[in-house]
Amino acid sequence: MLVTEKGQVTIPKHIRLAAGVAPGSEVAFSLEGSRIVITPVSTSVKQDRRAKLKAAAARVRGTFSAEFKQLGADEIMDFIRGDKATGATKDNKGTRRRGPR
Repeated sequence: MLVTEKGQVTIPKHIRLAAGVAPGSEVAFSLEGSRIVITPVSTSVKQDRRAKLKAAAARVRGTFSAEFKQLGADEIMDFIRGDKATGATKDNKGTRRRGPR
């Protein structure tokens, strides 16, 4: 079996079926000596990770000032990217570019 330039391999169908790995399944990789081990991630692990992310996002949202909470998604992304400071703008197609039009 060959590894692509991106490090991808195809898991043989009989192994996917036996391990319960379907399209969209999440897997974890570990190294045991010189062996690469692929393990399906259980749903409870994914749900736990999502719960932790939601809790972290809620903590961050709680620290926003009232002024910041009024910003829209595009304005927040501009702020995060620093677009106002760099002079980057979006053309009428939403493509980011630098400098005046």
